[in-house]
Amino acid sequence: MKEERKPLIILLADDDADDRLLVKDAVAECRWEGDLRCVEDGVDLLDYLKHRGRHAQPGSAPRPALILLDLNMPKKDGREALREIKADPDLRRIPVVVLTTSKADTDVNGLYDIGASSFISKPVRFDSLVTILQELSRYWFGIVQLPAQPTGSLG
Repeated sequence: MKEERKPLIILLADDDADDRLLVKDAVAECRWEGDLRCVEDGVDLLDYLKHRGRHAQPGSAPRPALILLDLNMPKKDGREALREIKADPDLRRIPVVVLTTSKADTDVNGLYDIGASSFISKPVRFDSLVTILQELSRYWFGIVQLPAQPTGSLG
């Protein structure tokens, strides 16, 4: 009997509604077998991960297998959010892929220094975004072994 697998949660943190929609459409286009959840800024991201505020209801914020993180967001930017995630023993093992418009070497180097798993510049064309998400899916969910979910996790 084949074991039924829960869909993997992909958490997108991006303040731009158009970018969130593009990623949703690209995920659907590449048939990524994951449940895409979205938050709009770094504060909302940390609230989701720590089950606070609107994410406090049990089951409303399952632990993501992967975080796609924009850098330039209001309230708390991606750099600050990444620092907090990687400093938290309960969250630090979640892979964080920075998906941003920045191409600056200082951003690339600085984000790897604070724990980014990957750094990808957002492509201009939709078909390029689909290709990137297909490769991310293949790599993160087909090739590497992700850490086990913590027991007793609220997600």
